[in-house]
Amino acid sequence: MTARDRHRRMSTITDVAREAGVSVATVSRALRGLDRVSPTTRERVLKVATELDYVASPTATSLASGRNQVVGVVAPFLTRWFFATLVSAIEKTLRQHGHHVLLFDLEDDSFDRRLPLSQNMLWKRVDGVITLNLPMTEDELTLIDRLGLPLVAIGTPVPDRPNVRIDDALAMRVATEHLVSLGHERIAYVGAVPSNVAHIQTPQARLDAFHDVMREHGLAEHDQWILGSDWTADSAAADTHTLLASADRPTAIAAASDEMAIGAMAAARAQGLRIPQDLSVVGIDDHALSNVLGLTTVRQDVAAQGREAAEILLRSLGVDDVADGTATEVVVPTELVVRRSTAAPHRPLPAD
Repeated sequence: MTARDRHRRMSTITDVAREAGVSVATVSRALRGLDRVSPTTRERVLKVATELDYVASPTATSLASGRNQVVGVVAPFLTRWFFATLVSAIEKTLRQHGHHVLLFDLEDDSFDRRLPLSQNMLWKRVDGVITLNLPMTEDELTLIDRLGLPLVAIGTPVPDRPNVRIDDALAMRVATEHLVSLGHERIAYVGAVPSNVAHIQTPQARLDAFHDVMREHGLAEHDQWILGSDWTADSAAADTHTLLASADRPTAIAAASDEMAIGAMAAARAQGLRIPQDLSVVGIDDHALSNVLGLTTVRQDVAAQGREAAEILLRSLGVDDVADGTATEVVVPTELVVRRSTAAPHRPLPAD
């Protein structure tokens, strides 16, 4: 049987070994880049494998290595831009090193609950876990330890595990200070969440920072100007509608995310308010739509966080071709990006 004949059906490792004139074990070692294979033999095996379009069986590779080359990515939401961007960056990084993603979306029917991570999800399915802004319960951490899985957390830290994040408090401080520097004193906030929300740390850190800046500048806060939200544009638009319809309204809104800032901008325009003449709005993230909408924001590099977390996990798995690094806590920098949605507050001309 010629190589062309074999090409008409799915090639096996035995076909490659026969065509290259070596043993199956030698083919396996050559394709996995292991030692004890001469450069000449390795080159011949790779050439034959390419000609036959041979693809190694994932199951066979798993049995040989004891690993699945699969990483579990666990998120409270997968429909949000932030989480989708993280997953994309993680998947691309893992794929470059022969690994793949298994997604676990723990979103429940309501915003303030999530599904638990279970043994059935992880056992014999993944080699490690990356969590996306997700606090882990004691039972879940016990499960991770019992299964011997390395874990890297993005955003909300997990005790004694590597962590990649931004400084949430600093990001909101920069956003609020920007409004204050423009002369705003009447500033509202959107992004407060109930204390029982599963991913509470990021919202709470940003709200606390907002309070700190207002207090440090001696600016009055109004309870009705601290708006709750489920961190979506639709929710933020609904939450700000009543506030902006009032005669006693703020001159600026600090939103804890760009999606909520976009919702606040939409609510303002629906009521005939001009941005930024009548209302300044600032967010955090640099969402994919923020530039085209002219939104001032504190930019975080979401994709960089995903790449960094994936590389840390790959190193913990002993993958050889990952860039060297020893950091187990990485704080990715943020920066203020000023666009068209913020300006000094409009002050009416004095009457003659």
